[in-house]
Amino acid sequence: MTDTQIDTSAEPGANDFLQLLKPRVMSLVVFTALVGLIVAPVHLAPVTGFTAILFIALGAGASGALNMWWDADIDAVMKRTARRPIPAGKVAPGEALGFGMALSAISVVMLWLATNALAAALLAFTIFFYVVVYSMWLKRSTPQNIVIGGAAGAFPPMIGWVAATGSISVEAWLMFALIFVWTPPHFWSLALFMNADYDAAKVPMLTVTHGKKVTRNHILAYTLILAPLALALGFTSIGGWVYLATSAVLNAGFILGAVAIWLRNEDQAGADRYKTEKRVFTFSLAYLFLHFGALMVEAMLRGLA
Repeated sequence: MTDTQIDTSAEPGANDFLQLLKPRVMSLVVFTALVGLIVAPVHLAPVTGFTAILFIALGAGASGALNMWWDADIDAVMKRTARRPIPAGKVAPGEALGFGMALSAISVVMLWLATNALAAALLAFTIFFYVVVYSMWLKRSTPQNIVIGGAAGAFPPMIGWVAATGSISVEAWLMFALIFVWTPPHFWSLALFMNADYDAAKVPMLTVTHGKKVTRNHILAYTLILAPLALALGFTSIGGWVYLATSAVLNAGFILGAVAIWLRNEDQAGADRYKTEKRVFTFSLAYLFLHFGALMVEAMLRGLA
């Protein structure tokens, strides 16, 4: 991290601090954690459940703020992130650091008080993993950054499950595995059409270190590994025919998209030359939301039975 020039003439507003929390990423964290909590065999009181999700969300936001503090120099170089609060000069790095540390402490302690020590410990580890292991170490040192670092985004449904049950089961691990293996093809699809950004920032994304052809091979390989893991959830206590049918369709679509990326002509030119990658990236977002949405439908159907 390097110092970032800040315009001290203007005070940061509430929206600037909100953007530090990475609200779009937080929405995925909240949704998957909520599903993990809802599908668990132990049901929390509504107020307790809401409190648990609130502090899991705050923990995710704390991770985002600390990540933006550390990565301010990278964010300033990349077009996709140059308007974030710190490189845009709206929030000072020290303010972001203090904000993130405070939210981290509050979220972990309050989740412990609201639910149990194991859920709080998992949240604390998730924050540590995302900020220290991924942001400070992996992101700038290895092309496997997004593979290993993807664990941080895979913990929320497990935390939701543990908040309700106080224990970890095969269902929680499979929800974790679904997000963990989904993350590389999802982000590498983005990296293929944002490669210039990562190259300029000297982030060793696989597209930068090994080239686009190798990245396309990896996307296909991980997508093929992902499909059976996703389907396996359908045969657990939280799965069912709705989930299995949804997963089968989604995985067929993801594999077809990965094959299309794998077969794409590297020499293709023009403004729309990355339309396949953009389409697969967009589909991958729907893929994850719909898988967890199907798990929620299954839980509702069991409640009606």
